[in-house]
This record gives sequence, C-alpha cells and structure tokens, in this order.
Amino acid sequence: MSGYHRPVMLTEALEGLAIRPDGVYVDVTFGGGGHSRAILAQLGPEGRLLAFDQDQDALQNTIKDDRFMLIPHNFRHLQRFLRLHKAGPVDGILADLGISSHQIDTPERGFSTRYEARLDMRMQQKGALDAFTVVNTYSEQQLQQVFKQYGELPGAYRLAKAIVQQRALAPIETTEQLKSAVAPFAKGKQAQYFAQLFQAIRIEVNQELEALKEFLQQSAEVLKQGGRLVVIAYHSLEDRLVKNYIKKGAFEGEALKDFYGQPLMPFKTVVGKALQPSDQEIQDNPRARSARLRIAEKR
Repeated sequence: MSGYHRPVMLTEALEGLAIRPDGVYVDVTFGGGGHSRAILAQLGPEGRLLAFDQDQDALQNTIKDDRFMLIPHNFRHLQRFLRLHKAGPVDGILADLGISSHQIDTPERGFSTRYEARLDMRMQQKGALDAFTVVNTYSEQQLQQVFKQYGELPGAYRLAKAIVQQRALAPIETTEQLKSAVAPFAKGKQAQYFAQLFQAIRIEVNQELEALKEFLQQSAEVLKQGGRLVVIAYHSLEDRLVKNYIKKGAFEGEALKDFYGQPLMPFKTVVGKALQPSDQEIQDNPRARSARLRIAEKR
C-alpha cells in the first residue's frame, strides 16, 4: 500500500463513522487500503469490513484478515453485493471519491496531464468506453455537453468544435495530442484548464456522477437506523450531489414528499458544514487540498 494512495482526512473519517467494535462497515473506495486498515484496527473479533474497488491494480492491496472481504466491483452495485454476501444492514459506509494517487501517477492509465500516454482514463480497465472513444467519436454536441457539464469549461462550444476539426485530419490518440489541439483555448491558468478538461472526460468515461447517485440512494437502503455515511469529495460536482442528497433526499430541487406531504429525507446531517483538511495535512499531502468531508446519519 505504501506509495499507492495516502488516505485523506483519516482521523476525521474514522470519527465520523463512530465505529463500534462489533459493527459491520463498508469502504466503497478501497484503493491502497489505508482507510480500510484503520477501520479494521478499531474492529473487534466480531466486527466485519467489506470493501469495493473496480480497479484491478487496487486488488493487489487486499488485506489478509478473516474479518475483511474485497469485492472487485463499482460501488454502484453496493446493495446487490451486500445482499449476496449477507452483510446488511450495515453500521457505516465510507466513500473517498475521485481518483487515487496511483492512478494519477501511472502514466499509461492516461489520467494525468503531466505524462504522454494513450487516451484511456478507465478506472475499470476492462471497460468498453475510454477517453479515446469519447474524444474521437462523440458528436460536437455531445462533447460540448461533457465539457460544459463535467468540466465547467468556458467556451465549451468552441472547444468541442476545435476537437472535431482536429480529429477530422487525424485521430487524437494521446494526452499530448489532446492538449495541443485545445492549447489555443487554455489561456491564463493553463494547468487548471487542462485539469478541468481531463476531469470532464474522465467523469464521462467512468460515468462517475451516475454511479455516485446510485450509490447514495443505495446507501440509504443498506444502512441501519443510526448508521453513519461518510463521504469525501474533491470537486463541486460530487460535493453538490452529496450535500443535496444528505439534506433533501434529492439531487436537485425540493425534497421529495410522501403521500401526507412529509419530506422523504433518509439522512440527517451530523456536521453542518463540510469538514476540510488541516493546514498540516495539506502541507504533507497537497492532493488533499480540495477534499470536503460530509457526515450523515440514517434516520
């Protein structure tokens, strides 16, 4: 696990889960296993931890412990696999969203703007959709929507048009070719612009926001009354969905209501505002800078 991914806001996450030694917990973003190992350290002999990760590389970090099980699937299948393994209802769920340091630092995965690599960006390496397919086959309108919705990029229309014109001459196959194609639009803070562009494509490739919505809805189903949900998000698109669902039981608009007009809100907020990493943690791990941690309790 060393060097794979440093767990972010570890102390805050564990406190948010309010771990019971004999409880059943789920880490839906296993990665390097840092959060999982810390949870196991607080569980007794009767405790149980299940973890999810769709990335084949993460499976190499599995933990040899009779109380632990690693499920090689996306967390959008949470309810299905907890039912399969007779693990519900559970006492707590932890999600550390986004990509891991390992994924960013592995050049051939194509996640990073710093390395020359084939356009890939798949978290599940066997997935059918990759970044090359998005960039080279999506229509101009589809690209515009991806850049606007997932990257919040200014001039998404002009950006999509430029990519379509460039790929008509030759396929855009690598990260550097993509950056070159959009360089005229990356004025000012170029690194930030490229980061937003790569984020948009990555979210589309992995259907991250759709998976997050499914996970949040299922978490309300599998948690015990009083069970805790702890989610760490790294950009506003994710955090907004988490915040809205915790506060309103809905991702947009007003809270849903039952037949009698009572709000259908499965969670109550434990901490009013999202917690942020300390200055010391940011200094030790700059990638934690944008982290926002929210804690909710099942009603």
